[in-house]
Amino acid sequence: MAITNGISASTITAVAWLKAQASVGAGECIELASLPEGEIAMRNSRHPDGPALVFTKAELRAFLDGAKGSEFDHLAA
Repeated sequence: MAITNGISASTITAVAWLKAQASVGAGECIELASLPEGEIAMRNSRHPDGPALVFTKAELRAFLDGAKGSEFDHLAA
């Protein structure tokens, strides 16, 4: 099965979904999973059967660098 952007996250099986330790368990988490092809899937923990976004490692790295540099802080304010 090809895993592409927008695929139902519930159809992505045999992966371990990870969430931040800072999550308080209130369902307000973004979960990530490493895919066999080397890409990373992302889903909303409030909607685990909803669509998954699929990123390359380079795309995720660019986002994480931006987050570490506080480039997105204003979105959560």
